[in-house]
Amino acid sequence: MKMLSKPDPVLSPPADDALVIVDFGLRIMSCNATARAFFKTDFKPGDPFHLNHHFAGADLVRATEALQQAFEQGRVATGLKTGGDGLTSCRYSIHPLYADEARIIGATLCFRTTATARASMTIRRAQPDAQPAACCERRKILDALPEGVFTIDTQWRIVAFNHTAEKITGYRREEVIGRTCREVFRSDLCDSGCPLGSTLESGQMSMDQEICMLGKDGTPRRVLVNVGALRDHNGRIIGGVETFRPLNGVQLPSSPVAAPPGQPHIIGHSQAMQRLLAMLPDLAASDANVMICGESGTGKELFARTIHNLSPRAQNPFAAVNCAALAETLLESELFGHEKAAFTGAVSDKPGRFERAAGGTLFLDEIGDLKPELQVKLLRVIEQKEFERVGGTRTIAMNARIVSATNRDLKHAIASGRFREDFYYRLRTVTLNLPPLRERREDIPLLADFFIRRFNRQYNKRVRTVDTAVMRHFMDYHWPGNIRELEHALEHAFVFVKGPMILKQNLPAADEPATAMLDAATRVAKPATTPISRETLLWALSQARGNRRQASELLGISRTSLWRGMKACNLL
Repeated sequence: MKMLSKPDPVLSPPADDALVIVDFGLRIMSCNATARAFFKTDFKPGDPFHLNHHFAGADLVRATEALQQAFEQGRVATGLKTGGDGLTSCRYSIHPLYADEARIIGATLCFRTTATARASMTIRRAQPDAQPAACCERRKILDALPEGVFTIDTQWRIVAFNHTAEKITGYRREEVIGRTCREVFRSDLCDSGCPLGSTLESGQMSMDQEICMLGKDGTPRRVLVNVGALRDHNGRIIGGVETFRPLNGVQLPSSPVAAPPGQPHIIGHSQAMQRLLAMLPDLAASDANVMICGESGTGKELFARTIHNLSPRAQNPFAAVNCAALAETLLESELFGHEKAAFTGAVSDKPGRFERAAGGTLFLDEIGDLKPELQVKLLRVIEQKEFERVGGTRTIAMNARIVSATNRDLKHAIASGRFREDFYYRLRTVTLNLPPLRERREDIPLLADFFIRRFNRQYNKRVRTVDTAVMRHFMDYHWPGNIRELEHALEHAFVFVKGPMILKQNLPAADEPATAMLDAATRVAKPATTPISRETLLWALSQARGNRRQASELLGISRTSLWRGMKACNLL
């Protein structure tokens, strides 16, 4: 690297670099005159760029793989070199082309001949009126990219700075050229862990690393960076290149990584959830029968297990039975057990769930699906605290606490004669009514953070957040499947997400049965009369840094509705 003593140095790329920009179909979006001369083809936008016309053998395989990684993972490939089969011996690099900070629309291929490499990265004084045509064309291409790009020499001095980098940082190009990158970016990794520093030492690329930098005005900005090494024709490192784009996801509140003792995965800061959680210690200390009511996916079994784990019975078994999953004859045997030869297929004695839950807790899920005949038998067991196996005559003491759950309206079932009233009141000494997710929207960011942490471990990924548009969908969607549906939607996203942020395109599509959250026609808007909680308003205002327009967009309501909600909650 040769640095002239004159002020305001800028990067003057070699005039004979061949630049080709292609879309996913390998159709040419743009190319410069050098590329037309280099490939001896009068390329025009829309023309196909046939890799097999320009690469052969192992070179073709390497180029195809690099393009695929650029399209699918946003990877930058630098320092590639052809062996001369099918194409003049040259070095080349492949960079993903972004339409915005998250969406890849193509790739840029930069070819450099051996003669070019010998003249690469010369630093000279800026002379706008005397710039070579190819240099101006390359600068226009770099300035058109929607991500920031800058390069440094081995002395950490900035030698190139594109237009998007100016917009993200607030610095003009002429303010930063010749200064060290540390002076300009002032990131949290400048002192230790600098990705560019590691690349200059090792020559290895670094992908999708999150850093916090300071803009010109001192405002912190979270950005996602990719870095690579710049080399001369002998392979020696002569500088580094970094691309960066804002990480504009939602700052999720931190949910507990390890659940408190006795409370596995019960997460919620909403008033309704805090009220329920406050009841659990006293409820668990008693031996009263508990009925948990709530829609499917609200976490009824989790509450049942929590009651058991907090109770004096915690060291004894927790036995769960889904009353809707078994036929009546099988369910009776499953609950009470059976003697050998009690019915066809009973080849040996089998203890039932009442026996196996001795001293512990028996959880009867979907109790509303029990037939009236079995309701009578269970009522007798609960009242007399004893039972007999199917086909047996020996009386067995029942020493298990009963916790039941249902997603049905049992009072309506009683009125229609499908559920016994005396059985109902025996089961529900205490009732817990779990709110659906649409009534505790302020807990959605907490739940999303919890599931992201879990799936990061399960899928070995490093997802940090969700896009603001995704969170807006989450806050607006009516969640008929409740927490279970949110969990499945995020797991679906983890299968397809490539970077650190979950985007709209990673969510289930409208025609998938799990969730149709991207189909506006299937979403039920929140009624205008439904009050928005203080916690939800504070969360939205915090995300929008006090900007009411952005907060109202995040909640999917008008600014007037936001103002009314703030007034009702004494936030004005």
